[in-house]
Amino acid sequence: MKGRRKKLLGGMVLSAALVLSAFSGGAGAVDESKSTSSDKLRVLIQPEKSVKSLKASLKQQLGERHDFDDLGFTTEVTEEELKQLTADKSLKVTLVNTLSIAEFEEEEGRIEALATPSDRTPWGIEAIYRNPSIQSTSGGKGIRVAVLDTGTYTAHPDLSANVEQCYNFTTSSPVVSGCADGNGHGTHVAGTILANGGGGSGIWGVAPEAKLWSYKVLSDGGSGYADDIAYAIRYAADQGASNGVKVVISMSLGSSVKDSLISNAVTYAQQRGALVVAAAGNSGPSANTIGYPGALKDAVAVAALENVQQNGTYRVADFSSRGNPATAGDYVIQERDVEVSAPGRAVESTWNNGGYNSISGTSMATPHISGLAAKIWASHPTWSNNDVRTELQNRAKANDILGGISAAGGDDIASGFGFPTVQAGDQ
Repeated sequence: MKGRRKKLLGGMVLSAALVLSAFSGGAGAVDESKSTSSDKLRVLIQPEKSVKSLKASLKQQLGERHDFDDLGFTTEVTEEELKQLTADKSLKVTLVNTLSIAEFEEEEGRIEALATPSDRTPWGIEAIYRNPSIQSTSGGKGIRVAVLDTGTYTAHPDLSANVEQCYNFTTSSPVVSGCADGNGHGTHVAGTILANGGGGSGIWGVAPEAKLWSYKVLSDGGSGYADDIAYAIRYAADQGASNGVKVVISMSLGSSVKDSLISNAVTYAQQRGALVVAAAGNSGPSANTIGYPGALKDAVAVAALENVQQNGTYRVADFSSRGNPATAGDYVIQERDVEVSAPGRAVESTWNNGGYNSISGTSMATPHISGLAAKIWASHPTWSNNDVRTELQNRAKANDILGGISAAGGDDIASGFGFPTVQAGDQ
């Protein structure tokens, strides 16, 4: 088969100008060998539109992982095949970008998971509900939250009743049943969104009546390919539209590099009616450190707060990425703007061994906002995704954050509009 592929590739007629560029993974990049076999490279191939038969021919010869219409298709090739492809002037060939979890590793690293939660309503839940004495949570009924992450331990007693979809996008086939989480990150994120108390001894999330769509797009090492993530974003949006349900897409992952496949997928999801929420990143406190896809205009970028009071409010964590000073202050979201903030340091939630763990990052802030969006949408089921986003912004404006580097009154690069919270009447 390898010999046949080589012969077919070698026989191609070359035309037009060659463009070869490798996506730089920035802070979120990993070596391809961590996600696939070391002798294969994940590439995006974009044939010239004028050569209509070329795309179909290449897909037949090389195999297809994902087809993104005019953006091209992705596949895996050997280094020798890559050399042949890049010599074809009718093709644009790029290495597919990688992204990783937006977890901030504290100096002591991850602590050992606990069998029972130290607090059934962690500080983030108390903060977003504005109730330090809260004993349980509610809301989110009828809303689906697609968590694109390392998977979920779906047998966790605080999550099992909420799981509606469980798919793996990291294998050789585009969609495979199963979403096992060998990392813990995805299970933690899911718990913050919709953990249901585990029948009396577990932990509570923001919207425990929402349904979980767990989409494993990252390896157990915490990294994944942009094409798998983009495909999962589109899949979630299509599932919501075809089933007539409201979908929040929650992504606690990122890269310093803007990726065309993910950017197009986020816009597609927004146009299909889904609300996309993503981590701002953990490269702060300098300006213009926000990562993608959070930095996209069609995604709600979430910064991380810590359980410390400064200037009468919670404080933005130093590690939390900051936005663009040139576009701050106007309450208008543009690319590279932080939109809102939420608890993200020392957040306790469900873990992939059935227990509980506390970790930090804008990864942990993001699911607080995803859960709040689910509560708001459940309270206003006729609202559009844009309506829910506007409500998040309005609530953030009403709860300004003044603590932390670059935090200030109004729309700032650290906390965005502020910290949106639960209101009376939310379901």
